[in-house]
Parts: sequence; structure tokens; C-alpha cells
Amino acid sequence: MTEKELRKKAMALPLQPGVYIMKNKDKKIIYIGKAKKLKNRVSSYFGSHSNHSLKVIRMVENVDDFDYILCGSEFEALVLECSLIKQHQPKYNILLKDDKGYNYIKITKGEFPRISECKRMDDDGATYIGPYTSNFSVKQAVEETLKIFKLPRCSKQFPRDYKKSRPCLNGFMGLCSAPCAGRITQQEYANNVKDAVSFLKGGSVKAVKEMEAQMLELSENLQFEEAAKLRDRIKSIKNLEEKQKVVSINVPEEDVFALVNSNKKACFEVIRFEHGKLTDSEFWLIDAVDNLPQARFELIERYYSMRDRIPSRIAVDGEIEDEELLKEFLESKREKKVEFIHPQKGEHLSIVNMCIQNANEHLAQQQGRLGRELAALEELRQLLGLEKLPEYIESYDISHTFGADNVAGMVVFHNGRPMKSAYKRFAIKGFDGQNDVGSMQEVLTRRFNHYYNDDEGSTFKILPDLILLDGGEPQVNAVMPVISSMGLNVPVFGMVKDNKHRTRAIALNGGEIEINSHRQVFTLVSSIQEEVHRFAISYHHNKHKKSTLSTSLTKIDGIGDAKAKALLKHFKTVTAIKEAEPEALEAVSGISKKNAEDIYNFYHKL
Repeated sequence: MTEKELRKKAMALPLQPGVYIMKNKDKKIIYIGKAKKLKNRVSSYFGSHSNHSLKVIRMVENVDDFDYILCGSEFEALVLECSLIKQHQPKYNILLKDDKGYNYIKITKGEFPRISECKRMDDDGATYIGPYTSNFSVKQAVEETLKIFKLPRCSKQFPRDYKKSRPCLNGFMGLCSAPCAGRITQQEYANNVKDAVSFLKGGSVKAVKEMEAQMLELSENLQFEEAAKLRDRIKSIKNLEEKQKVVSINVPEEDVFALVNSNKKACFEVIRFEHGKLTDSEFWLIDAVDNLPQARFELIERYYSMRDRIPSRIAVDGEIEDEELLKEFLESKREKKVEFIHPQKGEHLSIVNMCIQNANEHLAQQQGRLGRELAALEELRQLLGLEKLPEYIESYDISHTFGADNVAGMVVFHNGRPMKSAYKRFAIKGFDGQNDVGSMQEVLTRRFNHYYNDDEGSTFKILPDLILLDGGEPQVNAVMPVISSMGLNVPVFGMVKDNKHRTRAIALNGGEIEINSHRQVFTLVSSIQEEVHRFAISYHHNKHKKSTLSTSLTKIDGIGDAKAKALLKHFKTVTAIKEAEPEALEAVSGISKKNAEDIYNFYHKL
């Protein structure tokens, strides 16, 4: 049919609720919709396209005919529409792929068993725990278990790769027992896996009780090293439990939905709570939507057509078209009341914001943000002539006030992103006065002394792929002999700013490399330079504030930081303290009669 013929047919429809079914030339169903008044809704497709989105226009271009089914109410139309969409999966409807299935935890056999999550049980001799319906819960349980019991996550195979290589980043940071470096025996590894499986089967409460009893027994037998390992393991479990408590709500059950739209794609995110705790998380990447309220209606309706559990409360990040109709539909399925909430404040708003943040992150990943970061690192590698990708970058900056309170900040970027757990601060100890080059030499000397002398687990044990100094050629020339004298081979470059304090070039031993024309490198290096400057100057401000205080009050016998702060809080200024009589000083909380006399005598030189 032509569009004119389709409009004529649509205008003959009754003004009743119903479902309409669009078909193409091959009689294949391409769209199913519901309507309160069939005539008005269907005829709107076949006329002016000025109010239609590109997706609707494309759908209409492919329509050759349509059928319709009359219903007694809009609610009946919704139920029928839901059933038909599930049955036919039309091309132009918003569809969610249901790949939930069952999930298992797999423990391989052999001398060095590995623990992982999987979708099915194979006849491979491995041990399986499950099935579980929540992929999120299984992934979380496996990740937490590997972290607590320091089991490897890498692709290395044991015993083949046992004692064959240096540990990876997880090994350096103490997150893995590093069998690849031979830091653990086969028997110790097997015991860790056994304990991990017990933890997965019995839960944290039972595991902690057993570990505490075992730790006490080891301590009584003077096996303090083994007892300390159990103590650290118990601490890790309790730390994880504390983190989980942060993501909780004060209601028995609730689902939280967010829909984030971009130019080409949208992300539909769901976070589910049971017994007040986060139990599941899912997301779908779909084509960008034109009408957010309408899309929320369709997506939530599709979601619950795939899931059995409907909670008593549903939090949403925005308006839902025909919310009362959707509420009626869900209540009929649940056979109990359902409440929609649109949080404006409090814990529910923070959970909705977390859901939105996750959706944004999934969209960013889909659009290649991580890919762009790695592309910037590759461009930087080529520009600087590095042998390998600079995945682990350290950057240093010096800060002081006319030579006073000299400090340095060290920041780390891992795979193009800040790794704040590895940031370090240094107070310059070797000299007083302004000497940025000398300060940089001292800081790098101390940093690599830590590399050789620190215990495993310290981030100082990680050798950087690249060092970027805030400064030009003099700083680079000063640091290179330090690194060379320590037997290390780490590339060092400077970050040069223009007269407006913006990144202009990268300095090396013998010149500069202009980076303004290399957009990805310029963005990365600029963000590193800004971050290290911010970190160093914030440390300097704190130190300078303390040193200013210590120049007077804390030099008085018996006056420490706490009493100095109490005096300043009471008198507001040091001048007021100087002018105060002993009786007034003694009136300050924590200041004794002797303190008051000492303060008065100090400022009056008696």
C-alpha cells in the first residue's frame, strides 16, 4: 500500500483501545504498538513527518500494511502488546535481550586450581558451585574471594609458569600471592584455594569464626607468622563487608532504573536490592531514544516481562509516560501493590545517581573511552621513542614559598587514569632555601631507595614505564644521573609550560618536543601536569599552614598543636594571644595556669 492508502485505512479505525501491528512487504511484523484511541494513534504515522524521529520515519517507509486488535481497555491493550512483542520480537520495538541464564562458580582440578565464574557446567572434572540466577552476585563473590585469598586472576598456567616470571601489578601491590614468581609453595596455594572454597560455600560469618579460632590456636603455638596471615585475611573480609554496607537502603526490596541517552546510543541500567542489600545489576545498550518518558515506560514493561520478581518499590531517574497504567500492569503481575518513586533527596537519590553513573560508564566504554586512553598512550610512546607502552607513569612537582616549606608531590597514572592509591608526598629534608633541581634530585633518590628497600606490597616496588617531571631540561639533566647511578633504566622527560602556565612541550636531554599538534598526547600530558601540580601545592599549603603556627605558639614549652588550635579558636589571632593577660589565657579549655604563665612570659620576654 502507498502511504496515502495506509492513511485512508487508518482514518477508518474506531476510537477504541487496541493493538496495531505494522507489517512490511514480506508480511513480516516490524512494529507492534498499543493505543488508547486506535484511529488517532495509527493515522499519526501516515501524514506529515515533521514531528517524527528518524527511526519512526524509517519504520513508516517499510510499512506496507497493518492489522489491529480491539481491546476492552488500555490496560488490556498493554497486556496484549506485551505478549505479542515477546512472541514476535519486532525490529522497530525497543527490545531487551534476556541472556540471564544460570551462573556457576568453577574450581578447576590440578596442583594449582583456579576459581572463576562461568555460564554452564562442563564434564571436565572441575568442581562447580551453583547454580545462581544473578551473574552480578557470582562475579562479585569470585572477585572478592580472589582478592581476600590472594589468588591469581591472570592467564598464566600453573605449574607450567610456576617461578617463571616477575609478578604483575597485582603481585607488586600484594593483591596476588604471585606463584609465577615462586612466592608461595604448591601446598600453601592449595590451602588458600581450600579456604576460599569454604568461604564461598559457608559465607563470611562462618569463615571469619573459623579463621579467628585458627588464628588463636596458631598464636598459642607461637606460629605468629601464620597467625598474622589469618589476621590480614579476616581484616580484608571485614573491610569488604564495610564497603558493601555503603551500598544499601533502608527498605526490604527495591529496583532502581536509569536511562542515559547519547547521540547514537542509550544505556538502560537496573540495580536491584533485596533485604536492603545490592544483589544484582544489569544493563542494556540500545539505540538512542527520542522520547525518554515513553522509552522508560517501554523498557520497564519489557524488563518485568523477562523477570519474575517485581518489588514493592521502584525508583526511577525521570518521568514515565502513562505511569499509572504501568503501575496497574505491574500490580496485576505481582498481585500486590507497587510504588513508583522519583527521589529528590536522601539515600534513594544517591542510589539513583549511582545507577546513572554506572549507565554513563557503560556508555563511555561502548564509545571507546578506554580505547582512546590507550590510543593516547600509544601516541605518546611513538612520540617519545619508548620501547613499550607507558602504562605506569609517575610524575613529580616541587612546591614551596620562596624556598620555605619545600615539598614534592608524586602522582601515578595507570593506563591513562589517575591511580590515587599510589600517590606519595615528600618533605624536602636535604637543605633549606629555593633549589628546584636539588629538590628533584633528593626526591628521586628517596623514591628509588624505597624501590630497593621496601617490603613487597608497596607501590614503590613498581618500576614506572615513564617519569614526567614538572619542569624543563635542567630538571631532566639533574635526575638522569640519579637513576643511572642506581642501575635503573627508566625514561625521564620534563613537562614545559608556556607563560600562561599551560602545557607547551615535553623536554628531554638536549631539546624539546612540541605536543600541541598531537591532540591525544597534549590532553593526557596536560591532565598529568595539572594533577601533579594540584597535589604538590595542596601538600605545601597544609605544611606551610602548620609551620606558620609552629613558628610561635608551638615553640612554647607545653604547647602542642591541640593547645595552639584551642588558643587560636578562642582568641582568633596570634596578636590577641600576645596581648592577653595570664588569667584570660588560663580561661581557655586545656590551658593550665603554668601554660598561661609560659605563654605570657614568652611573648613579653620576662
